[in-house]
Amino acid sequence: MHRLVETFYGRMDTLPEARGIRAMHAPDLSETKEVLRRYFGEWMGGPKLYSAERGHPRLRSRHIRFRIGEAERDAWLLCMRQALEETVAEPALREELYDAMAKLANWMRNDSGNPHDAQHHGR
Repeated sequence: MHRLVETFYGRMDTLPEARGIRAMHAPDLSETKEVLRRYFGEWMGGPKLYSAERGHPRLRSRHIRFRIGEAERDAWLLCMRQALEETVAEPALREELYDAMAKLANWMRNDSGNPHDAQHHGR
């Protein structure tokens, strides 16, 4: 988990496509990295370290102060795709993780075009 998170944020720091989402984060990513490690560990079936420390994830409400549209989702997924390619050797597992993260990233969109909201709110 450590290597995936480090690689992911390394991509966010260096890819021009990720400039916008990087700006949403504090200059020092130490705490953010630890939170993501704990969240992913729990999300992937490990110990409930994230929930014990921070409560229910409530990811959308925790990120509502940031505009997350298609561009932000795509930039996040680009960083994650590259991090997974570098850190997960097994192609089937890599794709399974990416697919699950893509669903999560799409659900995180809080712009007016989020199909999840339209589906559940009759828009």
